[in-house]
Amino acid sequence: MKKRIVYIAISVLGCLLIGFLASIATQSSVNDWYTTLNKPAFTPPNEVFAPVWTFLYILMGVSAGIVWSKGYHHIWVKTALYHFVFQLLLNGLWSIVFFGLKNPLWGLVVILALLSMIMLTIKWFRVISRPAALMLIPYLLWVAFASALNYKIWELNP
Repeated sequence: MKKRIVYIAISVLGCLLIGFLASIATQSSVNDWYTTLNKPAFTPPNEVFAPVWTFLYILMGVSAGIVWSKGYHHIWVKTALYHFVFQLLLNGLWSIVFFGLKNPLWGLVVILALLSMIMLTIKWFRVISRPAALMLIPYLLWVAFASALNYKIWELNP
């Protein structure tokens, strides 16, 4: 049990670190470039994003920690965690591309790849731990919503 808590803590910190680094790219343009964009009516207020992402990063970390605690020596655990790390890198890359590079089209490409990788991660996590897989569902739903938002922003800002 103690080992599981350590794995969860390390995983949560890793996810929050990626979120923090991504927020640096986001903050570089959220108050200027982003405000000039045409956005769809379903765009949430800016103050919603930080708490939602913080909650999701914590949930992601708990989920990954549970899987990791099942034994990294096991090939299925390794495969699941490789998928998790790859989707986490895509998550950070999206902020860099969309906000840092101010490119909604390439942001859309990255977020669709991210969405696919989250689905694969859930599939692999389910092999290891059903609760860990279920913890990623809110993340999947939020990224699906963010994908629609990204698409509409790209469409409304040719």
